[in-house]
Amino acid sequence: MADSKILIVDDDNRNIFALSAVLKSKGYKCVSATGGEEGLDLLKKEKGIAVVLMDMMMPGMDGYQAMAEMSGHPELKDIPVIAVTAQAMVGDRERCINAGAVGYVSKPINVEELTRLLTQYI
Repeated sequence: MADSKILIVDDDNRNIFALSAVLKSKGYKCVSATGGEEGLDLLKKEKGIAVVLMDMMMPGMDGYQAMAEMSGHPELKDIPVIAVTAQAMVGDRERCINAGAVGYVSKPINVEELTRLLTQYI
Protein backbone atom coordinates (compact mmCIF):
# COMPACT_ATOMS: atom_id res chain seq x y z
CA MET A 1 0.00 0.00 0.00
CA ALA A 2 3.08 2.25 0.25
CA ASP A 3 2.69 4.39 -2.87
CA SER A 4 -0.62 3.06 -4.11
CA LYS A 5 -3.46 5.51 -4.51
CA ILE A 6 -7.19 5.19 -4.91
CA LEU A 7 -8.87 7.39 -7.50
CA ILE A 8 -12.40 8.36 -6.49
CA VAL A 9 -14.53 9.49 -9.44
CA ASP A 10 -17.87 10.98 -8.37
CA ASP A 11 -19.84 14.02 -9.52
CA ASP A 12 -20.85 14.85 -5.92
CA ASN A 13 -18.08 16.51 -3.89
CA ARG A 14 -19.78 15.47 -0.65
CA ASN A 15 -19.38 11.82 -1.61
CA ILE A 16 -15.72 12.40 -2.50
CA PHE A 17 -15.11 14.19 0.80
CA ALA A 18 -16.78 11.51 2.93
CA LEU A 19 -15.18 8.59 1.11
CA SER A 20 -11.73 10.21 1.13
CA ALA A 21 -11.97 10.92 4.85
CA VAL A 22 -12.92 7.32 5.66
CA LEU A 23 -10.26 5.82 3.40
CA LYS A 24 -7.51 8.18 4.60
CA SER A 25 -8.36 7.25 8.20
CA LYS A 26 -7.63 3.64 7.19
CA GLY A 27 -4.25 4.58 5.72
CA TYR A 28 -5.14 4.84 2.04
CA LYS A 29 -3.96 7.67 -0.21
CA CYS A 30 -6.74 9.19 -2.31
CA VAL A 31 -7.03 11.42 -5.33
CA SER A 32 -10.32 12.47 -6.88
CA ALA A 33 -12.10 13.61 -10.01
CA THR A 34 -15.61 14.97 -10.43
CA GLY A 35 -16.42 13.28 -13.74
CA GLY A 36 -15.47 10.56 -16.17
CA GLU A 37 -13.38 12.77 -18.46
CA GLU A 38 -11.47 14.29 -15.54
CA GLY A 39 -10.94 10.81 -14.08
CA LEU A 40 -9.43 9.53 -17.33
CA ASP A 41 -7.15 12.57 -17.58
CA LEU A 42 -5.97 12.01 -14.02
CA LEU A 43 -5.34 8.31 -14.68
CA LYS A 44 -3.13 9.23 -17.64
CA LYS A 45 -1.13 11.83 -15.66
CA GLU A 46 -0.99 10.47 -12.11
CA LYS A 47 1.30 7.55 -11.38
CA GLY A 48 0.60 4.94 -8.72
CA ILE A 49 -3.19 4.67 -8.97
CA ALA A 50 -3.90 1.10 -7.94
CA VAL A 51 -7.70 1.08 -8.09
CA VAL A 52 -10.58 3.34 -9.19
CA LEU A 53 -13.82 3.81 -7.27
CA MET A 54 -16.14 4.82 -10.09
CA ASP A 55 -19.56 6.39 -9.62
CA MET A 56 -21.65 4.89 -12.39
CA MET A 57 -24.30 7.59 -12.77
CA MET A 58 -22.70 10.94 -13.64
CA PRO A 59 -23.59 13.68 -16.11
CA GLY A 60 -21.39 13.86 -19.19
CA MET A 61 -19.24 10.74 -19.33
CA ASP A 62 -20.73 8.21 -16.90
CA GLY A 63 -18.90 5.33 -15.25
CA TYR A 64 -19.84 2.86 -17.97
CA GLN A 65 -18.38 5.10 -20.67
CA ALA A 66 -15.26 5.79 -18.60
CA MET A 67 -14.67 2.06 -18.07
CA ALA A 68 -15.08 1.45 -21.80
CA GLU A 69 -12.47 4.14 -22.51
CA MET A 70 -10.12 2.61 -19.93
CA SER A 71 -10.44 -0.86 -21.45
CA GLY A 72 -9.32 0.48 -24.83
CA HIS A 73 -6.26 2.27 -23.44
CA PRO A 74 -3.07 0.16 -23.08
CA GLU A 75 -1.87 1.91 -19.90
CA LEU A 76 -5.29 1.99 -18.20
CA LYS A 77 -6.91 -1.31 -19.15
CA ASP A 78 -5.40 -3.27 -16.25
CA ILE A 79 -6.34 -0.81 -13.49
CA PRO A 80 -9.17 -2.39 -11.49
CA VAL A 81 -12.43 -0.45 -11.19
CA ILE A 82 -14.89 -0.88 -8.34
CA ALA A 83 -18.32 0.39 -9.34
CA VAL A 84 -20.01 2.66 -6.81
CA THR A 85 -23.66 3.43 -7.36
CA ALA A 86 -26.81 4.60 -5.67
CA GLN A 87 -28.69 2.54 -8.25
CA ALA A 88 -29.05 -0.59 -6.13
CA MET A 89 -31.58 -2.23 -8.42
CA VAL A 90 -31.85 -5.86 -9.47
CA GLY A 91 -29.31 -6.50 -12.22
CA ASP A 92 -27.13 -3.45 -11.51
CA ARG A 93 -24.27 -5.49 -10.04
CA GLU A 94 -24.23 -7.75 -13.11
CA ARG A 95 -24.38 -4.78 -15.46
CA CYS A 96 -21.38 -3.17 -13.73
CA ILE A 97 -19.37 -6.40 -13.71
CA ASN A 98 -20.22 -7.06 -17.36
CA ALA A 99 -19.03 -3.53 -18.19
CA GLY A 100 -15.63 -4.35 -16.69
CA ALA A 101 -15.82 -3.57 -12.98
CA VAL A 102 -14.01 -5.98 -10.65
CA GLY A 103 -16.38 -5.21 -7.78
CA TYR A 104 -19.54 -3.35 -6.86
CA VAL A 105 -20.66 -1.38 -3.81
CA SER A 106 -23.91 0.52 -3.41
CA LYS A 107 -24.46 3.81 -1.62
CA PRO A 108 -24.56 4.33 1.27
CA ILE A 109 -21.24 2.52 1.21
CA ASN A 110 -20.55 -0.26 3.67
CA VAL A 111 -16.96 0.63 4.62
CA GLU A 112 -16.07 -2.90 5.74
CA GLU A 113 -17.27 -4.35 2.44
CA LEU A 114 -15.32 -1.70 0.49
CA THR A 115 -12.18 -2.28 2.56
CA ARG A 116 -12.40 -6.03 1.89
CA LEU A 117 -12.60 -5.33 -1.84
CA LEU A 118 -9.71 -2.86 -1.75
CA THR A 119 -7.38 -5.28 0.03
CA GLN A 120 -7.61 -7.56 -3.02
CA TYR A 121 -6.05 -4.85 -5.21
CA ILE A 122 -3.83 -2.75 -2.94
